[in-house]
Amino acid sequence: MALKPKNDLSREEKLAKRDAAEQDALLREVDDAVRQGDTEEFMSKYGKPLLAVLVLGLVAFGGYLFWDSRQEAAMERDGEALVGALDQVEAGNLQSGYDQLEALAAADGAAAPAAAAMMRAGIAAEQGRDEEAASLFATVAANGDAPAALRDLAKVREVAIRYDSMASDEIIAALKPLAVPGSAYFASAGELVAHAYLDQDNRAEAGALFAQIAKDESAPEGLRSRARQMAGVLGVDAIVDVDALLQEQGVTRQVGEGDAAGAAQ
Repeated sequence: MALKPKNDLSREEKLAKRDAAEQDALLREVDDAVRQGDTEEFMSKYGKPLLAVLVLGLVAFGGYLFWDSRQEAAMERDGEALVGALDQVEAGNLQSGYDQLEALAAADGAAAPAAAAMMRAGIAAEQGRDEEAASLFATVAANGDAPAALRDLAKVREVAIRYDSMASDEIIAALKPLAVPGSAYFASAGELVAHAYLDQDNRAEAGALFAQIAKDESAPEGLRSRARQMAGVLGVDAIVDVDALLQEQGVTRQVGEGDAAGAAQ
């Protein structure tokens, strides 16, 4: 026997369901209107400041990219100037190299202008223009923007050139901060300071400093050898390993009779 389709919802239930759906749609429309109103109010209140911040950010970023590209271009240009001047110096064209570095040495900046000024000072010294060279070295030494290593080297070179015209206490005051073990220019600065001590007849300080230089394995061998000799003259033993020193000097140590006898025993 076939069953009649059952009517699941009564008329009242259908009306209630329809009213609920209409109410839900109305609530969504109201919610959307409120959200749209909040957005419009927010944009009306803060839209222009936000746009200004966005524009300023984009301008700043673009400015940074422009500055960075300019910096890279400037470094390349400075590097080319230094290399070109070095090529001239190596070819024996000292004056040409000196002239090529004039603009770079006078430019604003730190490393490249300081290096250019140092090169010009070295060329001037090589050409016998000592006062000009010393003045250029002094300029680099006083340049707070230049790398510390270049400033220290410039100070040592300036004092070395002006040594004879400076008082011994001026030399010591100028270079004593660099004349300490561990300093990059300890040996060079220390040798000048030690000679200044000798000018003051301060043999003890001079001898001790010469001995320190002689024992500094990072110092050039020629400078260590001079310091070792000066320390010996002043009565300070600056030899750490006699056999090693003799080997460096290419001297074969002779075994004396006393040594042979001691070895035989």
